Amino acid sequence: MMLPRKLSCFLLVCVCLFSCVTLHAQKKDSINRSLLKDSSKLDFVAKMQAFAKRSSKKSADEFNADKATIAQIKTFDEIKRTMQKAKVYVNGKLDTTDTKTELKEIEKDFAVAVDGVFTNKGSSQTFRNLTATSKILSELLGKINTWKLKLDVRQQELNNFRYQLDSLLSVPALFKFPTDSSTLMKYLQKIQVIAYETGPIDTSLKVASNNIQTLLNHVNMTVFKLESSLEEIESYQKDMAVHTYKREFNNIWGPLDFYRPFSEILDFSEKKGLLTLKFYAENNTGKLILLVLLVATSFIYLRSLKNIYLENNLLKPDFNGQLVLRYPLFSAGLLVISLFQFFFISPPFILNVIFWLVSCICLTVIFKKYVSRYWMRVWLFMVVFFLIAALGNLVLQASRIERWFMLITSIIGVLGGILAMLKGHREELREKWIIWSIAFMVLLEFASTLANLFGRYNLAKTLFISGFLNVIIAILFLWTVRLINEGLVLAFNVYSGQEKKLFYLNFEKVGKKAPPLFYVLLVVGWVVLLGRNFPAFDYLFKPFQNFFSQDRTLGDYTFSINNLLLFIVIMSIAVIISKIVSFFASDGHLPSNRDNKNDRQGIGSWLLLIRISILCIGLFLAIAAAGIPVDRITIILGALGVGIGFGLQTLVNNLVSGLIIAFEKPVNVGDIVDVDGQGGKMKSIGFRSSVISTWDGADVVMPNGDLLNAHLVNWSLGGNRKRMSILIGIAYDADLEKSRKVLTEILNNEERISKNPGPVVQFEQLNNSSIDLRIYFWTKHIGDTSVTRSDLIIAIVAAFKANGITIPFPQQDVHLHHPDQQ
Repeated sequence: MMLPRKLSCFLLVCVCLFSCVTLHAQKKDSINRSLLKDSSKLDFVAKMQAFAKRSSKKSADEFNADKATIAQIKTFDEIKRTMQKAKVYVNGKLDTTDTKTELKEIEKDFAVAVDGVFTNKGSSQTFRNLTATSKILSELLGKINTWKLKLDVRQQELNNFRYQLDSLLSVPALFKFPTDSSTLMKYLQKIQVIAYETGPIDTSLKVASNNIQTLLNHVNMTVFKLESSLEEIESYQKDMAVHTYKREFNNIWGPLDFYRPFSEILDFSEKKGLLTLKFYAENNTGKLILLVLLVATSFIYLRSLKNIYLENNLLKPDFNGQLVLRYPLFSAGLLVISLFQFFFISPPFILNVIFWLVSCICLTVIFKKYVSRYWMRVWLFMVVFFLIAALGNLVLQASRIERWFMLITSIIGVLGGILAMLKGHREELREKWIIWSIAFMVLLEFASTLANLFGRYNLAKTLFISGFLNVIIAILFLWTVRLINEGLVLAFNVYSGQEKKLFYLNFEKVGKKAPPLFYVLLVVGWVVLLGRNFPAFDYLFKPFQNFFSQDRTLGDYTFSINNLLLFIVIMSIAVIISKIVSFFASDGHLPSNRDNKNDRQGIGSWLLLIRISILCIGLFLAIAAAGIPVDRITIILGALGVGIGFGLQTLVNNLVSGLIIAFEKPVNVGDIVDVDGQGGKMKSIGFRSSVISTWDGADVVMPNGDLLNAHLVNWSLGGNRKRMSILIGIAYDADLEKSRKVLTEILNNEERISKNPGPVVQFEQLNNSSIDLRIYFWTKHIGDTSVTRSDLIIAIVAAFKANGITIPFPQQDVHLHHPDQQ
């Protein structure tokens, strides 16, 4: 900078002046000169002090000017960067077309939703219409809140850009102008350029902010409208739940209070129904895909089970006790849909109708030529009238036409139910409980008829759909339990008995009658599906729902029972899938298949890795779904580390040994092994221990750590071959070469003996009563060693007898010496 040069000049001047003063002081002294000398010294000091002050001030001014210049450059650069970011943001992320389009769609859907509730509402509300409207408005509220959040974020970002620009343009360094006129002109030109560039960006930000604020005002009004509508609907639902028996209309033969064309009612009912189905499907796409995958998986399993029965001629012509295998696809659809439908929380009625309709079609196909013609007709009658009632339940606004339709249908239902019960044929009924559900239907339909006649429309409609639905659900569930039980029994017939990988199920005790637990679950499901049709059900169920969904705090961790149950359910599913994979991948299906020599080897170790992967994925999914913080997991891992250090060394050793077995594969499921002199076949390889089936029929459970540390002999690694030897003794007078030739011929003719390496006949020693020779041979499979050895002994004895070769046995000659008697 300039400061060092100024200091140099200052020092140079000081040196010159000091030299002059020194030379002048060397002259003679006198009083006048002395006075003059003192006066000069005073003038010199004052001048130097003034010079120093001027230089210091000038240097400070130049330093401040340089500092201001640097700050100005940085500020200008920051303004340019901020303007560039703001320009990109305004041009790229502030397209409000999608928002406006979505708002129009929400307004359109809102108009459809409130039809029959707030517009054209008639003289009374209907439960089904309020439920459908509430579901639609809740979905619309969720969508509009999402857009509101996006708009809030955009508005905040726009305000941040404006704030940054205003802050940068207010930096004090920008207002420190240079003293030099030419530099000042250049600086003013630069400020003019910055102002020219900033103006349009600032204007765009203001316009964008105003547009976003306008949209936000519109969105806020829509949110308020939706929330207020939901509150009003909730009050209607609460009043309807409290006053269940309240009269809403005149008697069916009385005058009309409100008229709306039935075609209009059907039109808006169809729109509402499809809208609720669309929204629910969008929110539960994953569950629907999982439902399809479960149906496909169940179908594959049932088809493979059926193929096993076909291959072994185990299928009965009438499929008695094997109905689940008759049509695997329809059985899989019925079983999965009947059970999995409870995983859909508060589904729209139209989705339930689709589930029940598919289940009815599946069960109808399964019933074909299996149930008697009489009960098949009863079943079809119930299905048809259930569909009629379900279609009627999809009509969301009351009308005189619908009331007459409900009245006629319920009367036919009552008469048909009474006729089905009185006509008999109960001995042909496969599930006796169906009679009770038909009787209950008659009671509900009769009550619906009375309520409809005297103007209790909502009660009549609830009883109307509940009557037919009760029969359909009861039949579907009874046969679902029956088919599940059949599947368990059939699996028992082709798979191993009661053991760990079969979840300790004793299929013999299950028998042909489902356990009581299945019927308890059936009744609970039946109550839930029927209860959804009653207005009071939600209010009775709401305390339980709040209990499970309410957040609870334990220290710094917040959780809900729903999250904990979700964690347990996901982990349980992972464990079950892991065991199912192990079960169906490692077991032979039938005794004939278990003895097959061409069984796949090496699946056991890979199976262990697959099971570990399934459990790890399940654990991570469970943690993510339950919302467990990662820092809590580290605490748990730390606690596990302490536990391992103190008391879990053996367990961890076995687990790690299991992983080593999985990766190194010293042994696989199906290998023939010897462990510490104990021979057998590897039955399974687990996380902690493995199972060896001994030749005596016992199962030896061996920890994986002991299995690795033991002297493990794996015959299967060497190709399942084993060298055997037989020691033979022949008489001293036997022809040795002939004996060798006979033995070699026997060994070469035996197909179970390997030809490479070939058998060997060796003479070993001269024993007391025989010449010992030993034959060595390799069997092609270790399982044939004992049988081959036995057959060879028989053949050798027969051949030696035919060729006059004696096999001696130990004998002694006793000679008695009798001296001549004297």
